[in-house]
Parts: sequence; structure tokens; C-alpha cells
Amino acid sequence: MEIKDTYKTIQTKGEEVLFKDRNSKFFGYTFPVSSEEDVKNIIENLKKQHHSARHWCYAWQIGTENIRYRINDDGEPSNSAGQPIYGQIQSFEITNILIVIVRYFGGIKLGVGGLINAYRTTAQMALEASKIIQKTINLDYLISFEYKDMNKVMRIIKENNLNITKQELGLDCKIYISVRKQVSNKIKEVFSPLYQVKIKKLER
Repeated sequence: MEIKDTYKTIQTKGEEVLFKDRNSKFFGYTFPVSSEEDVKNIIENLKKQHHSARHWCYAWQIGTENIRYRINDDGEPSNSAGQPIYGQIQSFEITNILIVIVRYFGGIKLGVGGLINAYRTTAQMALEASKIIQKTINLDYLISFEYKDMNKVMRIIKENNLNITKQELGLDCKIYISVRKQVSNKIKEVFSPLYQVKIKKLER
């Protein structure tokens, strides 16, 4: 059975989109995020940018295996904004993303059905205006060894095209590598001939 070890995300902020319905304006934005801190900062900036808007509704999802997400209706009727936005994140199967939709009220109430349609459509438009990319899920390992084994370790790293993320080289050497999940179960195997070399999986 093949392990699924790829996910979809966006690398950069998407283009601004605009959806209008009965004088209400909905501006849609997508942002790549990796923490709730990122989300907070982006929303603060958008509130400054659109200080006279009525609502800043959003949904975000972070993670590849342990998924975290949040939706926010920001004063709109319950589940009429955040949920339809999050529905588009699920529909596009995308993660590490924040979608914010800024609404300027146009004087005419849209009703719950109208709001759901407006927020869903704006979120879809925002995702379609974003460059969606595919990335691999990688696991991190620490290889610890004595300096005398350096050449052997480096040869194995080179032969297996392993990606070094950090090195600490002294009498005792530490090399950190990042390995695609699909091939990670073979990692200990490739180093097994070097019995003095220790390899440990790191938790993120």
C-alpha cells in the first residue's frame, strides 16, 4: 500500500477577488499560514486596510496529519460565513491556508441563504485566483556519529539523495536530515551497516 505523503497548499498570498451582491461587497483573500500567530497578524493588518468594513469572516486549516482548523462568522448569522469558507478549503483539499473575506454592507440584507452563497462563492473565487502547489510530507531525523565515520555517513547521504537541513560537526557529529515520508521506513536500514551511527526520528 502506498503511503499518501503529499498535500496541497499555496506558496504566496493570492490575488484579491471581489464579489458583489445587492450593493454588498465581499473582498476575498488567501494566505499561506503555519501558525495561529500568522493568522492573528494577517487579520489585524486586514482590519487596518479595511477599517470601515462591517465583517472580517475567515476560516483556516493548518497541518498535514494532525489537522487543526477554525471558522469565524465575525457577527454574521451562525454558520453563514465561516462554514461556507471552510467548505471551500475542504473542497479544494488544501491546507496551511487562511481565507479571509471582508464584507462591506450595502444596505440590503441578503438573508442566511444569500450570505452562504456570497461567502462560498468569494472563497471559491479567491482559491481559483491563488497558485496552488503540491508539497511532500517530510519527516526529520537526527544522525549522531563520531568524526571518524564522517566519510561513510556522507557517502550514504549522497547515495540516497538525503536532504541535510542542519549540521553540527565536532568530535561528535550531528546531521539533521529531512526525508519524504514514503521512504522514511528505509532510513534506519540504509545506516544499519554502520553500527556506531545512531539515528533518531525527531518530533515536530
